[in-house]
Amino acid sequence: MFQDNPLLQQLKAQIRETLPTVEGQIKATAKGFGFIETDKGESHFVPPPLMKKVLHGDRVTAVLRTDGDKTSAEPEQLLEAGLSRFIGRVQWFKGRLNVVPDHPMMRAGMRGRCKKHIDEKSLKEGDYVVAHLKRHPLRPDDQSFQAEISDFVAANDDPHVPWWVILAKHDLAKVEPQDPANWQLDEAPRQDLTALPFVTIDAESTKDMDDALYIEPQDNGWRLTVAIADPTAYIQPGDAVDQEAFKRCLTQYLPGYNVPMLPRQLADELCSLVEGEDRPALCAHIQVSAAGELQSGAEFFLASIRSQGKLAYDKVSDHLDGVEAAWQPANPVIAEQVQQLHLLANARSNWRKQNALVFPDQPDYRFEVDDNGNVLNIHVDQRRTANRIVEECMIVANAACAERLAATVGQGVFNAHAGLDPERIGQVVELLQQHHLSFDAEQLLTMGGYCALRRVLDKQDTGYLDARVRKLQAFAEVAGTPKPHFGMGLEGYATWTSPIRKYSDMVNHRLLKAAITQAEPQQQVDEPLLEQLAKMRKLHRMCERHVGDWLYARYLKAESGSSTEFSGKIIDINRGGVRVKLEENGAVAFIPASHLSVDKARLQINGDAAQASFDDQLQLSVADTIKVTIGEVDVDQRSVMALPLVKLGA
Repeated sequence: MFQDNPLLQQLKAQIRETLPTVEGQIKATAKGFGFIETDKGESHFVPPPLMKKVLHGDRVTAVLRTDGDKTSAEPEQLLEAGLSRFIGRVQWFKGRLNVVPDHPMMRAGMRGRCKKHIDEKSLKEGDYVVAHLKRHPLRPDDQSFQAEISDFVAANDDPHVPWWVILAKHDLAKVEPQDPANWQLDEAPRQDLTALPFVTIDAESTKDMDDALYIEPQDNGWRLTVAIADPTAYIQPGDAVDQEAFKRCLTQYLPGYNVPMLPRQLADELCSLVEGEDRPALCAHIQVSAAGELQSGAEFFLASIRSQGKLAYDKVSDHLDGVEAAWQPANPVIAEQVQQLHLLANARSNWRKQNALVFPDQPDYRFEVDDNGNVLNIHVDQRRTANRIVEECMIVANAACAERLAATVGQGVFNAHAGLDPERIGQVVELLQQHHLSFDAEQLLTMGGYCALRRVLDKQDTGYLDARVRKLQAFAEVAGTPKPHFGMGLEGYATWTSPIRKYSDMVNHRLLKAAITQAEPQQQVDEPLLEQLAKMRKLHRMCERHVGDWLYARYLKAESGSSTEFSGKIIDINRGGVRVKLEENGAVAFIPASHLSVDKARLQINGDAAQASFDDQLQLSVADTIKVTIGEVDVDQRSVMALPLVKLGA
């Protein structure tokens, strides 16, 4: 009777109006309680019983209640749910269907129901599904959480769960696009270059070869001809294949699995620059001086080419590096092409070291996965001589493309990077002064100043300062008009060399063709295009990382609790602990602060400086390398915990 008493309800409302309120986002913890974090940086405790009314990531308003010296937040109104469409796992409880969100901070199940095309009885414990949040306790008239299952993703025992779940999570395709009934090659006039000894250099297993090279030595350098596969000779703007390519934007490369952007018949057969086969190509004659400098005015044109050599990275590298009993080109013409490409690449690399920027060599970590999804091995692939040859040729080609687009159609898909974040430039100057380096803000915001700084940082004895400065850099972006790329030290960079794999390169092909024919471009670079490209680039990187995290957890599970030592390079230090990247396999592991030292009370962590001290003595800094073993591995949560071989203070 008291529950329905209007006077009592009015009294409660009056009391509630006198209490302070806050707005913020729910942050859950593994221990059941949580916090509301406000935009002002405040944090308010939410006790476990009240956390049952909210989800991690919810944005809510809450009433603050004080009991003695303790203040807690009571979520009151939902402003934005932390979940909408999500991946969940099936849970059966007393014969009723529940869904548990696949998220480390969401462990409780919620009532589930199925759409009509899903057979509820076919769902097994632990199966992965796509679900949509339909009810939330903080919404008017909703008493509890409820989710609706719209799609089945994978059975709990499916060995390919990591791939299917991550692709489904981001609503990405898991198979290649369908081939149309007939492919029609356009009738554009093309130069006949089929007699020239073009070569492709790729991984041995590559089928979609999209770049071929031919080089001619000249009195003061070389004329490099870059031939790029031409899918836009078959695909028209707005047709079904083009629309699907726009939707995907990229070929999705995942460990042990890839999902093509274009139909395989087009990518692997009709467009691929297969040895001995005539293929349409978009080409460029590019002049490079003997000193490695790109000369302006590259000539772009359409041609037909015929690759005369499918070469492999490792074989070419062995040949050039003088490895005993290495592969040797049988054709002396091909041998001469390889030698001249090597000379050009060396000259170009030396020029970039002096006048632009060269990325330090980093290994690639490659998963070897069997048909059952088991990780057999993780290979560490170092960049070799042949990889650098192709890289230098593609960089010079893309720089030439940026110049051509800027000078003709005035638009394109440009990779841009502004260097240091202008809003943080004061922090950079102060940080450098602390390390006895004098750069002023005005200087650092120029291309020359930024390049000078990077060269200084590359010569530092440790990578600490470099890691700190990188945190203060601007983000790379996709631009529709010419902009410099500070990160490469180049005035412009627009890729056109991978149109089989990247929609942005298809767009630049169409713009280059417009420049060649002096016609109106068939496609414009507008905001919707740029937004889609930026979104999908970020999404694809995220998917690759998330599948990798899952496979690393599977792979390292056997090392949990063992004495096997790994070298961990510190990539982040914060109040929660230390993140390291294992040099032996590329896995990222976390060392909780509670396991870092012999006495947590004597441990000081400075997240801003990315350093950890013990008894006020500096012990660890970002970019340091420490020895670790593998602690707890949670495959379901894709997390790997590492333990320092020697604790601080020991």
